[in-house]
Amino acid sequence: MDLARVAQHDPVTVEAGRHAAVIAPVVMRDDRPHVLFTKRADHLGEHPGQMSFPGGGREPSDGDLRATALREANEEIGLRTDEPSFYGRLDDIHTVTDYAVSPFVATIPDREYEPDHREVAEIAVLSVDDLTDRTNYESELRDHPQYGEIRLHFFHVDGYTVWGATGRMLVQLLELTTEWEVPPEVDRVVDPDADFRV
Repeated sequence: MDLARVAQHDPVTVEAGRHAAVIAPVVMRDDRPHVLFTKRADHLGEHPGQMSFPGGGREPSDGDLRATALREANEEIGLRTDEPSFYGRLDDIHTVTDYAVSPFVATIPDREYEPDHREVAEIAVLSVDDLTDRTNYESELRDHPQYGEIRLHFFHVDGYTVWGATGRMLVQLLELTTEWEVPPEVDRVVDPDADFRV
């Protein structure tokens, strides 16, 4: 996993009603890269139960979006502000809830993190080897009423499914830093009203 490629990337920024920031945290475990995710608590109003990166909405007191990501990661998993080593940013993601989410890529120590159960149900550390295994990936094409034709990405690893906005961020992270590429063909085309397969 070549994180130096992230430093060379010129991120695309988007405007939206609200701004948020996350950390895409890379953990070295057994000399192999892993990515840390949080599973959002089921009682949350937005995206309950989904896999996400630590982060959240910008507050007026945040000096910049990286400060937002650091504050939120500290609140959600107990990541100390001096622990991440930042490499750069991925492209902003515009979510269906009208957030522009800025993902910051950083390495963090391989230690036990403490989820804040008000927001985080659990923490999952998934290996990049498994995330880039083609048998663990699928995608679907659907006609979104607001955004038109979109491709949704699903990564199934260790009983977890990473998809949605976090899946889009993960696609760019993997394509930038590994030899993995999104397969040109989709696995299925679905009706716009079809249930999401997770």
